[in-house]
Amino acid sequence: MMKQIILGALLITFSACNEPPQRNCKNFKTGDFSFTSIINGEEKTTTFSRTLEIEVDNFEGKQDTSSIRWINDCEYVLKNKNPKNKAEEKSIHIKILTTSDSSYTFEYNAIGDKRKFKGTAYKIH
Repeated sequence: MMKQIILGALLITFSACNEPPQRNCKNFKTGDFSFTSIINGEEKTTTFSRTLEIEVDNFEGKQDTSSIRWINDCEYVLKNKNPKNKAEEKSIHIKILTTSDSSYTFEYNAIGDKRKFKGTAYKIH
């Protein structure tokens, strides 16, 4: 019994020593990025440019501009400046979960919608 307790304590100790995910969100507050997702079974890529206040998205030859309200270094809200329908009027909450040297993984959802989606954006150099 004592052997199992010691073994369990060692396992917990070693697993607690793992490094937490990297999260250098400031590196991704501005710049040019690409994001690929699956829409109706097809892979589609969006490119976007972001300043501290504006994000301009390019998707299938169309451009949209959104204002940005930063909640903290890793979370922000996008609001479409020229919505064309009711769905585009909803603001989007984005939370950066992890970062690497050239990309970040994020979670996003329309405000008021409980469904959350994940994606990875890559910085274009």
